Amino acid sequence: MERISVFDIFKIGIGPSSSHTMGPWRAAQRFVSEIKLDQIEAVQVALYGSLAKTGKGHGTDLAVLLGLNGDDPVTIPVEAVQPTIDRIENTRTICLGGKKTIAFDPSEGIVFLYDQSLPYHANGLIFRAFYKDGTGESHTYYSVGGGFVVKEGEEDQVSDTRLPFPIDKGEDLEKWCKQEGRQIHEIVMLNELSWRNEEQVRSDLMNIWEVMKQCIYTGCHTEGTLPGGLGVTRRAGPMSQKLLINKPYQNADEWIRQISRGGHTFQEILKWVSCFALAVNEENAAFSRVVTAPTNGAAGVIPAVLMYHVCFSERYLETDIVKFLLTAGEMGSLFKKGATISAAMGGCQAEIGVSSAMAAAALTECLGGNFEQAMMAAEIAMEHHLGMTCDPIGGLVQVPCIERNTMGAIKAIMASQIALESDPSLAKVSLDTVIKTMKDTAFDMNHKYKETADGGLAIHISVNVVEC
Repeated sequence: MERISVFDIFKIGIGPSSSHTMGPWRAAQRFVSEIKLDQIEAVQVALYGSLAKTGKGHGTDLAVLLGLNGDDPVTIPVEAVQPTIDRIENTRTICLGGKKTIAFDPSEGIVFLYDQSLPYHANGLIFRAFYKDGTGESHTYYSVGGGFVVKEGEEDQVSDTRLPFPIDKGEDLEKWCKQEGRQIHEIVMLNELSWRNEEQVRSDLMNIWEVMKQCIYTGCHTEGTLPGGLGVTRRAGPMSQKLLINKPYQNADEWIRQISRGGHTFQEILKWVSCFALAVNEENAAFSRVVTAPTNGAAGVIPAVLMYHVCFSERYLETDIVKFLLTAGEMGSLFKKGATISAAMGGCQAEIGVSSAMAAAALTECLGGNFEQAMMAAEIAMEHHLGMTCDPIGGLVQVPCIERNTMGAIKAIMASQIALESDPSLAKVSLDTVIKTMKDTAFDMNHKYKETADGGLAIHISVNVVEC
């Protein structure tokens, strides 16, 4: 089995899609690093399967351009994304890896093969390098969800990282928690020490939270219409303004304090949780910086539930942020190993469903639940997302994707509350059972409902898609 760090599940990057934007971006970077730049004359990229069918709406071609150009999704300034793309398109040149400029016309150099698929995964792409001496080479990659990329020939490679508490299934996690007398986040922290020291783990997780927090804040202070041609109006900004009318603040932390001091009625909390989730995924749809959690299309669920805990839980402590992210990360890892976190393979149950399960378990630990209750919360959350289709209108990560994040967040909170009031020993469904069920459901689901825009809402709403 893979040995997956929490920082593999949570990645800082650019929207709108982890599988269709982040993955191809990383694949392009890897391709450039593996070819002979000093001998290059031309390159070509072919997109297959779901990457072709919804690539325009997801900005797959734009991500490939940025990756080939040597830009990194973690560090590129958001405001530099569009000017960089415009320059490549206008000059019809690209600077491979930021080192070698060659002629490149995106309209000819990136090919969308709508009716063809590659064998290993629905999200396949092939890069071809042509050298001055007439030779060349091709590299095939698969974007398997959550920004993870697998190169052809590496599909069955096993990680050589040795963890003190290897976890492949929920039953493994349960065994270690019982044996060591520890909670989930404590076991996960001990495993993370195989990659980083504890201070670095905590620092990097707090940085993840800072990006999430700033994304929520920015989304709650931006109005207008989202790009792509669907004409979706941003709602988080007006909602936040209405909920905090006449309450002054200067930055994100002061804004959070004003929310915490405000009304705590059930209706107000529901509105705020929805507002948090909307804010993140409106930013994601606008090609802004988000945290893949575990995907970009589901990036709003975990920040919304964590922000809910920060603003509205009486027992919140700052140390809960690290606890929350460690627990959530391990849940995401279990679903990736046992099923999938790719909507192109499993529908939206693999994105919103998984993120809701991650958030439910993490919130449960932060609210004082034991590891059995945390795992039960994850199972409950996923159980009620089974079979959810991925049918983005116009291939855009907007409708129904943005609103689905609000539903996933609310379900996570409710799953946590149910688990906290339950005896896990009486549960009829285990976490491993629901993961296997999700995998079986993914196999049985018609391909039209797996991020192809060939079924569901996508075929009933017409839209003229333009570049993100």
